[in-house]
Amino acid sequence: MKKFISTVLALGMAASLAACGGSASTAASTESTAASAAEATADSDLAYIKNKGKMTIGYTVYEPMNYTDADGNFTGFDTELATAVCEKLGVEPDFVEINWDTKIVELDAKSIDCIWNGMTLTDDIMANTACTKAYAKNAQVVVMKADADYSSTADLVGKTIVAEAGSAGESAISEDESLSQADYVSKSVQTDCLMEVAAGTADAAVLDLTLATAMIGEGTDYANLAIKDELNAEEYGVAFRKGSDAADAVNAAFDELKADDTMQALADKYSLTLAD
Repeated sequence: MKKFISTVLALGMAASLAACGGSASTAASTESTAASAAEATADSDLAYIKNKGKMTIGYTVYEPMNYTDADGNFTGFDTELATAVCEKLGVEPDFVEINWDTKIVELDAKSIDCIWNGMTLTDDIMANTACTKAYAKNAQVVVMKADADYSSTADLVGKTIVAEAGSAGESAISEDESLSQADYVSKSVQTDCLMEVAAGTADAAVLDLTLATAMIGEGTDYANLAIKDELNAEEYGVAFRKGSDAADAVNAAFDELKADDTMQALADKYSLTLAD
């Protein structure tokens, strides 16, 4: 009889232990799943942006992309396009003025979430960030006083030329055999380059066609300046942190904004040409 009771007790304890073990195993599994989900969220740049409720957008003052108009309104093609994209992503746009020369440092430090400011898709940018597809066309141009003699970049050998530090214009100067023999001076923003040429402290500036078209010539503050040469064709895109999944989400928003003609309307408004 005692042996029978002992056997029953032993079986009961074993069942209890098995039940406890199953409960512990289930809890461990649940914790592991939660940890994996948290890790996946942590690795998602898009989730990070959405959790903040805003996309911090790095820009420099650059008409017609991001600038303040005569009425004091912050506007521009990129300003409006970024705002439309943020609306589709369910976040607010947060525009932060940056030093263009340290844009990737700012991006990697999470001071900003993206660089969205008429940024040329150079090999360097595409190698060090997660870029969207191109959304607009551009070129680097030589800007001089309208009455200056110019036939080719060879005329600028030994002359003073300016460009924005870290810009595609700066790269164009270093890559051109004649321009690389000029006295190059970097400036913090492209508008400073225009001021230097207009004041006669620089002979020429190399900068974006989009900015030059909007800011120089008859009816502007730089009526005495003109585009003398177009050096190369290029395209604009948006840069996120390397490995970011936010670039794909913005690409999807671009597709929607193209389909409903929002992007074309903005391109017409700011005299830009969309990328193919």
